Amino acid sequence: MSAWTATLRRIDAYERLVRLDKPIGSLLLLWPTLWALWIAGDGAPPWSVLWIFILGTLLMRSAGCAINDWADRDFDANVERTNKRPLAAGEIEPWEALAVAAGMALLALMLILTLNALTRWLSILAVLIAASYPFAKRYISVPQAYLGIAFSFGIPMAFAAVTGSVPLLAWVLLAGNFFWIIAYDTEYALADYPDDIRIGINTSAITFGRHAVSAIMASYALALLILAGIGFWRGFGVFYYAGLLAAAGLAGYHYTLIRGRDRGLCFRAFLHNTWFGCAVFAGIAADYAWRLSAWPAAW
Repeated sequence: MSAWTATLRRIDAYERLVRLDKPIGSLLLLWPTLWALWIAGDGAPPWSVLWIFILGTLLMRSAGCAINDWADRDFDANVERTNKRPLAAGEIEPWEALAVAAGMALLALMLILTLNALTRWLSILAVLIAASYPFAKRYISVPQAYLGIAFSFGIPMAFAAVTGSVPLLAWVLLAGNFFWIIAYDTEYALADYPDDIRIGINTSAITFGRHAVSAIMASYALALLILAGIGFWRGFGVFYYAGLLAAAGLAGYHYTLIRGRDRGLCFRAFLHNTWFGCAVFAGIAADYAWRLSAWPAAW
């Protein structure tokens, strides 16, 4: 093998470590951050803040994947869906995963340092929660709840960056996102159910047992109910509710995929959740674009 070929293979392994080949995680993290930025900015978040959060989301998701694979390297080798991950497959060393995670986190920190003090303090808490999540499944019966907090922290940070405060509205939006995460990550857990049972990892799919599908649909319903309440609270119009209606339709479609608990179909439902987040964002953005005649000028 030539040095050039070896280098390309190592780069490919790093790309797969941080999931550049699988952007679904970045999208699921990004959509609620965009919800928050648009609401906090009354439909016109500052361009600079918007790009900082987009890039920061991509970097922190990549860092989180590297830390997760480092923590789960022994488990991943025994799971059908994950045994080809570069760390589990022995393509890179554990220290390399930690170095990649640290580098990505450092780049994200450099972006956050350009924002206000409150956002910087919240970012520290967000990093601590994200870094500790991979270990939660060893001790918490529903680690998806921990992920729900970790993957929602872009919401208060977005409000802090745009408004300088974290109002009650931000925490209510976080609650809505929390239940959406419980829904989609339990679908993800159903896809790994037999392997997780065998190796002894805690997941919501195992904890909810035969009620897992019902718990997923209840979580979707709670997420949509909270988002509808936010719409009433903020006086949003028909475009916002059209977005929620589309998201509800997608949740209904997911039920048709997961009701038989087929592993492949459950994973397809998980992947499809990016359209749920997109539908909600489209409703928010369209509502502001319709109601605010000065919207383009604010940019």
